[in-house]
Amino acid sequence: MRFNKLATVTAIAAALPLAFSTPGAEAQEYEMAIATLIPENLSNNSIYPALVHFKNLVELRTDGEVVVSIFGGGQLGSEVETGSQVQAGGRALQSTILTSGAMSSFYQDYQAVTAPFLFDDWRQAWAFFDSEWFADFMHGTIEAADMRYLGTFDDGGGFVAFTNNERLIKTVEDLEGLNIRTEENPAHVAVMRALGASATPLPWGELITALETGLADGQFNAPVINTTFGLDEVTDYTTLTGHVYNSAPWMVSEAWYQSLPEEYRRVITEAAREAITLSHGASGALATASWQKSCELFEECYLMPAEERARMAEIARPAWKEWIVNDYGLDAQLIDDLLAEVASLGESLPEEAYQRYGQ
Repeated sequence: MRFNKLATVTAIAAALPLAFSTPGAEAQEYEMAIATLIPENLSNNSIYPALVHFKNLVELRTDGEVVVSIFGGGQLGSEVETGSQVQAGGRALQSTILTSGAMSSFYQDYQAVTAPFLFDDWRQAWAFFDSEWFADFMHGTIEAADMRYLGTFDDGGGFVAFTNNERLIKTVEDLEGLNIRTEENPAHVAVMRALGASATPLPWGELITALETGLADGQFNAPVINTTFGLDEVTDYTTLTGHVYNSAPWMVSEAWYQSLPEEYRRVITEAAREAITLSHGASGALATASWQKSCELFEECYLMPAEERARMAEIARPAWKEWIVNDYGLDAQLIDDLLAEVASLGESLPEEAYQRYGQ
């Protein structure tokens, strides 16, 4: 009897590949490879789990005729390298996730999203990135880079926190004289200088050494980055200012996308929207947990209140706008329109919430 049962189980196992080799499965015509620098981990980031969910939705809803593969941890190269492959027509790589600096190298206008103190909270940020205005804005990537926009992930949770070795930053005056390491991004340099600090642009690989040797007094990154990479071991104080919101657009080859039947294009766009929504919630949860962890690891932590953030914004925003219009060369009207859209959401979302749930 045991032999018969074993033979039955073996037969079923042997038959499984055949079960998935039905005519529908053999019709697997479309490969969608997605590249990201994010590690293939379901618990320490918000992007990879969202991509796995996307894969499951797409393969289910196309009966396996669109096969999605995810290559995390930078397996397929840098962001610029993978973006170039996607831009080339999607023959080897169909999709990639680009952070703001890399995205700006393919679509110059994206640098507008680096505005300091752009968002007050996650809900405003998510509403903006999911808005019709922003979708129209990103539609420009088709002409500029032969890539189509699917949605925006939060890069490391979005909002950033300072860490430094000198003092706890509670006001804009506390930044005076500090030497802050920034990304190699002129916008960040302009903002730090406007706030009274000096800026030392350095690649990520030189950050820890710079803090250990005193080349830089501090830096800023999302709390999840600060805790994951042990920045509490080389800096003592941390302040959550949210003066930068890091984002990561999800792009797909326009040529490849247009090669799909319309029903599959619909599946791709709908599944991407659900994946983005899933990622938003996970991002907020991870960022919150990481900030709480920061307050355990660093000697002191401080959550900057809205009033002081507004003071800093009044100083930083004009300097950034002067840089992005006069030096970087973006149209002033585009910047004004973007800021107006964000401000409008900042006013309407709280009012809508109160009208629906508060009365």
